[in-house]
Amino acid sequence: MKKEDVPQQGGLNAGCREVNYAVDGDGRYTLESSVGWEAKNIALRQAWEAIVEQLRETLAEIKAGKKSALAYYMAKNQMDPALLAQYSGVARWRVKRHLKPSVFAKLSDAVLTPYAELFGISVATLRTVPETPDLLLAELDHAEDVNL
Repeated sequence: MKKEDVPQQGGLNAGCREVNYAVDGDGRYTLESSVGWEAKNIALRQAWEAIVEQLRETLAEIKAGKKSALAYYMAKNQMDPALLAQYSGVARWRVKRHLKPSVFAKLSDAVLTPYAELFGISVATLRTVPETPDLLLAELDHAEDVNL
């Protein structure tokens, strides 16, 4: 792509810039800054919509008593039990066990602290979940209006 053709269509990058290779007037490759392009914005939006839908399904399972609150924060941070275990330092079998509501309800603050620290929330927050996903697509709509 030529230097003047580097896309500058703001979107879900939330004010971040990315670097693209482009050919300058002398035919040499250069690095050019871009605020995004439409095709990427569409793909990112679809991905975020899928994440929000996954959060809704997880909240429904929590309300039905099938999963613990830990499942919500795990889904929100796009983790599976293996990844959560690796980052938190808690054994994978214990993470899977902590996803059971009856087990999770009995856990002490000391056991929940590694999870809370990893997610950047308090233990009290970890014990609760919001009524609806707190990752709203309305925020993404606003991000699409950002144009640098």
